[in-house]
Amino acid sequence: MTGLVSVTAADQLRQAFGCFPSGVTAVCAVIGSEPVGLAASSFTSVSIEPPLVSVCMQHSSTTWPRLRERPRLGLSVLAEGQDEICARLAGKTGDRFAGTRWYTADDGSVFLHGATLWVDCTIHAEVPAGDHDIVLLHVHGLRTDTAAAPLVFHGSRFRRLADV
Repeated sequence: MTGLVSVTAADQLRQAFGCFPSGVTAVCAVIGSEPVGLAASSFTSVSIEPPLVSVCMQHSSTTWPRLRERPRLGLSVLAEGQDEICARLAGKTGDRFAGTRWYTADDGSVFLHGATLWVDCTIHAEVPAGDHDIVLLHVHGLRTDTAAAPLVFHGSRFRRLADV
């Protein structure tokens, strides 16, 4: 293909990857008596049998090492209007769950109210991939709210889907 330029800077690559819209998830669990979670925009379905999804976790994350030790994880696909929740979960400081309604399952997984999809899962495998790990999650249960529009991240900002 003509017109392609070589990738020489991380900023160029980040900008190029931003051309692809993605949903945003919250991966959460209770540790002690407090919810712990992070935002991940690299969520995708992987397999029907066995039921698997994936997220990518950056090696520099200080939250993922804490979550990876939990027996169960709650994954919430964020809905339109949950951009402030996403920003808090992506932040490095402050109370990530301030003003956020959440609930915990008996197994310690945490789910956010108002999401469009909730997935109860365990880690199936982790695959090193550059500066991230691809985390394959085994789906044990799920619940959907098909009426809720998903939160979409594109071009370094949140967007809305339009009906056509």
